[in-house]
Amino acid sequence: MSGPTSHDQNFKNLILDYPRQALEFFAAAETVHLGPGVRITPIRQEQLKSRLGDRFHELDVPLLVEWPDGRRDALLFVLEEETNPARFSIHRLAQYCLELSDLFKTNRVVPVAIFLRAAQRVPETLVLGGDSLTYLSFNYLKCDLANLDANQYLNSSNLVARLNLPNMQWPADRKVDIYAHATRGLFTLEPDPEKQRKYLDFIDIYTALDDNQMHEYQARYPQENSKMVGLTERLLNEGLEKGMQQGMQKGRQEGEASVLARLLTRRFGPLDAAILQRLQQADLVELERWTDNILDARTLDEVFDRR
Repeated sequence: MSGPTSHDQNFKNLILDYPRQALEFFAAAETVHLGPGVRITPIRQEQLKSRLGDRFHELDVPLLVEWPDGRRDALLFVLEEETNPARFSIHRLAQYCLELSDLFKTNRVVPVAIFLRAAQRVPETLVLGGDSLTYLSFNYLKCDLANLDANQYLNSSNLVARLNLPNMQWPADRKVDIYAHATRGLFTLEPDPEKQRKYLDFIDIYTALDDNQMHEYQARYPQENSKMVGLTERLLNEGLEKGMQQGMQKGRQEGEASVLARLLTRRFGPLDAAILQRLQQADLVELERWTDNILDARTLDEVFDRR
């Protein structure tokens, strides 16, 4: 029985696998002028504690954007996915950003909140001040997936946008079409079969077609469906072939170790537990070398020490 869906982990994987496309989709206002040569690096998530007993703060995915030619200072993006908008805290996000600003000695920090569910009532501005002056004003980029119009992204060349089509706004009777556009985007924009399989799961989770809808998809979109079937068969065959190769390799190693143990016993007498364990843990190259050494070795130690 599978456990509950970890949306946090799903989006972490998505952002880390496609950092540039994630920034261009979730933080479009700040990525217009990134340019082709920027370097995007994930940084540590657990921030330093003031005291060891303090509870650590964990950011979803902080990404550091750097310009190798030095023409612009580094830019730090703080992306936080929030499944339940009621749990979102603008104070917590502001605290995260201040801590990162201090840790990396930069004021170039872009906070981004990604809401999986509709988030109409979340605070978008934090202002701290007294009667006369404002001492802190904090805003963030808000990506409210449930309120994005899926029609605007149906043919997007941004893979992160295409994968998130099921999380956007669309008429209930378009569910199968949304699934088809998402899978078509995946197979068109991602050439790696392993990642295709990985993010086909992402699409399946967030579209959640029932059996009738899946049958409708298979009938209406035979080309995309054949790609799904082909991908599944390919990965299955690769898995079986890899398993067979590993099994053959293991069997050969066990056979070599068994033969070598018998030869050593006949030549030098009973083997102790340490030698037997060494034989069991050795690879084929070592076993073959030790077997060759038996012919000239005068002691058991020479079998293992000679090159």
